[in-house]
Amino acid sequence: MATDLSFIEYIVEQSGLDDRITFKRMFGEYGIYIDGKVVAFACDNSLFVKSANATAELTASLPRRPPYPGAKPYPVADELLDDSDRLQALLLATANAMPEPKPKKPRKGRE
Repeated sequence: MATDLSFIEYIVEQSGLDDRITFKRMFGEYGIYIDGKVVAFACDNSLFVKSANATAELTASLPRRPPYPGAKPYPVADELLDDSDRLQALLLATANAMPEPKPKKPRKGRE
């Protein structure tokens, strides 16, 4: 089952991060970005947050499961969707723990 756009819009609204949070469709599901860094995936209308040592305490009580077959288990933050403060804290901590995105290489042969 693919994720509904309304679910993504709810995550964006609940995060309270305004223009800092974006999303991109990926393989029928969505990647969630903060300041250009991938911090989570929305799959089957669930929010899977990327794991990081820096967020271990924030995700300790969250259930874990793979977002798609063959993937490693990720913390599932669905229970935080109605708690804007905790959701925002987790997403920001995850963004701070992720490396800066690699600069995109310019396309060759097109002007």
